[in-house]
Amino acid sequence: MKTLLLARHAKSDWGVPGLSDHDRPLNSRGRRDAPVMARRLVDEGIPLDRVVSSSAVRARSTAAEYAAAFGLGIVEEPLLYAASVRSILAIASALPEESSVAMLVGHNPGMSDAVAELTGDWAVLPTCAVAECAVDVDTWAELVESSGRLLRLRTPRDGD
Repeated sequence: MKTLLLARHAKSDWGVPGLSDHDRPLNSRGRRDAPVMARRLVDEGIPLDRVVSSSAVRARSTAAEYAAAFGLGIVEEPLLYAASVRSILAIASALPEESSVAMLVGHNPGMSDAVAELTGDWAVLPTCAVAECAVDVDTWAELVESSGRLLRLRTPRDGD
């Protein structure tokens, strides 16, 4: 059994004219929500052991909060930027076997679509949401569509 956390980046800043989508940073709400969500996972005892992030600035900044809360580094995966479901599941299926609870930090619509494809449950991931999926496999390489189930969807508003 593996656990895959599919996370959407925190709220980004659209206020810098001419800045590419890839380079958009977090806005003030995103900078507030990301560490709060990371702390919630720690407080709930989630044994996160790997954080993989899109190369986009907003995703890396979000992933950095999770990694810091768990004392981990970040593995940057450029293919997570604007990734399709197929790419997201391929990245997850290539995770190292010593990892049992991994997080992928990326973007919508791919992350919401990946939850649906993996679990059969449709879940819209607002910014900074984390979908916790139990994956009924012994190795990440066995991960395929419908091999998981949605255990919980966490959003920043849940804590309000």
